[in-house]
Amino acid sequence: MSESSRTARDVVDEALRLLLAEDVSGFADLWAVDGVLEFPFAAAGYPQRLEGREAVREYMRGYPDLVTPRAVVEKTVHDTADPGAVVVEFEVEGTVVSTGQPYRMRYIAVITTRDGEILRYRDYWSPLAAAELTGGLDALTASFTGGGSTA
Repeated sequence: MSESSRTARDVVDEALRLLLAEDVSGFADLWAVDGVLEFPFAAAGYPQRLEGREAVREYMRGYPDLVTPRAVVEKTVHDTADPGAVVVEFEVEGTVVSTGQPYRMRYIAVITTRDGEILRYRDYWSPLAAAELTGGLDALTASFTGGGSTA
């Protein structure tokens, strides 16, 4: 399927597939060059807005060092009046890399696509809940702001 023929639902499915495969570069490639990733519930010191595909790529590079996702255990996609936009509720199950402890987190995302690419991704997740699972807010923030490993 060509990028331009991908629906918003197709983009969601591909994004989750790439996250499970820990392919953060491929995940970032889903963004439009001028696409935006926003975190409306971001804690102090945590990024609130990333502009552009390369900013998303840089932000995501520490993800595999933080969590090993195993499965999307629940997913509901809600269509909107805009055929290029969906609201997605999903839950990811996996393992915290540093501790070996289970990771289970719920997310809600409002995703707007254009020509089969992500134009805007508003990520309504709780960095504080994730911090509890991954060893604290400082460790979580470092993983996503350049302080984590680049392996």
